[in-house]
Amino acid sequence: MSSHSKPLTQLPYSDEATRFLARPPRLFINGEWTPSSSGNTVAVIDPSSGKEITRIAEASEADVDRAVAAARTAFDDSRWTGLAPTARERLIHHLADLLERDADKFAELEAIDNGKPKAFAAAGDLPFAIANLRYVAGWTTKLAGETIEPGLSPEGTFHAYLRREPIGVAAQIVPWNFPLSMAIDKIAPALAAGCTIVLKPAELTSLTALRLADLIIEAGFPAGVVNIVTGRGSVAGERLVRHPDVDKVSFTGSTAVGKHINTAATETMKRVTLELGGKSPVVVLPDFDADQAAAGAAQAIFYNAGQVCVAGSRLYVHSSIFDKVVEGLASHASYWAPRPSLDPDAHMGPVVSQGQFDRVMGYIEAGTKAGASLATGGDAPSSDGGYYINPTVLVDVKPDMGVVREEIFGPVLVAQRYDDLDDVVRQANDTPYGLAAGIWTHDLGAMHRLASKIKAGTIWGNTHGAVDPLMPFGGYKQSGIGRQQGRAGVEMYTELKSVIIRL
Repeated sequence: MSSHSKPLTQLPYSDEATRFLARPPRLFINGEWTPSSSGNTVAVIDPSSGKEITRIAEASEADVDRAVAAARTAFDDSRWTGLAPTARERLIHHLADLLERDADKFAELEAIDNGKPKAFAAAGDLPFAIANLRYVAGWTTKLAGETIEPGLSPEGTFHAYLRREPIGVAAQIVPWNFPLSMAIDKIAPALAAGCTIVLKPAELTSLTALRLADLIIEAGFPAGVVNIVTGRGSVAGERLVRHPDVDKVSFTGSTAVGKHINTAATETMKRVTLELGGKSPVVVLPDFDADQAAAGAAQAIFYNAGQVCVAGSRLYVHSSIFDKVVEGLASHASYWAPRPSLDPDAHMGPVVSQGQFDRVMGYIEAGTKAGASLATGGDAPSSDGGYYINPTVLVDVKPDMGVVREEIFGPVLVAQRYDDLDDVVRQANDTPYGLAAGIWTHDLGAMHRLASKIKAGTIWGNTHGAVDPLMPFGGYKQSGIGRQQGRAGVEMYTELKSVIIRL
């Protein structure tokens, strides 16, 4: 542990957050707060202090069955789909308005629960979630089919048309790195399509999902349309994925878990959307300013302590400016030095848990033992128990090293040289993942050539991590199946029905 004159210490919570944390552990099923059937709970730890701050209910299989039954009934009796599309649109907009009203409270809870700086949650997570709700609300009145003239019969023989219909009950399992914004990313399009929902937040970060249930009640959503069950993935998540009354599973998380979910869902041929891991390349061409590239590459990997599925964790810099960029990265690392999540000066907080801390530090140790060199970081600052890791850049790495090939999900960057564009494309694509990539150049021709050749669902040019509710998001290869956001994200919650009638 590197020494600091003063250990990093979490700041006091607001009175409102303290009151929320004092609430009894409950599940949100059929519009009501209810304890788990077992009475079991899971500890909630503040990553900035390492201390238990409250407990959440641990849902049993029986609790999941109750939640799915509520969602099934709410779908089958048309209390949601039977509403006029404009009425559903107004409810979704009302939820967005309430979330905007309480944005500061949600930002604090997200910071306490996840470890991300409150200011970053307030500037990023909350505006995205609110905008997502407002964008998707409009789709309630715009999901349309079409008429088709069949091609094998004389005109006028048949009347044929297509309908888009909601799939049914959607099980939605969200990760711990962006708990609220990822929950909204799933809830919003499902609601717009007419589905009912059972949401399971990550057991590490369930607080903002539970607080969201308060707003769902206040907004006036019919009982059973949105249900929220907290607990362990091995129990609650597993039951949701295999439940015969669940029609659709949407999961964001690791590729290993996503593969398991995909296999389990095939038992009943559930529709599946998976947004999984990444090992995203960042390519810097020789014409780009080295310091600007260093700043961009630092943001791409150190934002949210590197706990981002699209984190720019593999940096490829042209040999002519490689040393300058690496020097710049070391200097920019001080901006991202970790601080407690409620510190107003924080740009990067701790990683989410002791397990994640051990995992990331284990990768750093394995990388250096395999021959990688530390350009900066590699250690942890002194703290009063939080899970802080200093921004880390590894050089002298080889393509077959674990730190290069595997998703670390922490503030760890591996930097490599290249000399030829075709070669850097080969290196960028030499991965089982294909979620995102970044390209830094002023040469638009080269930008477009690389964008067409790199196999990834999202390509950024001279920026990194820019997401928008209007733009579909998802991955190639083992980074997932399907898309979230945009029109495509809403249509993932629909079935397409062909109707053919002889006249």
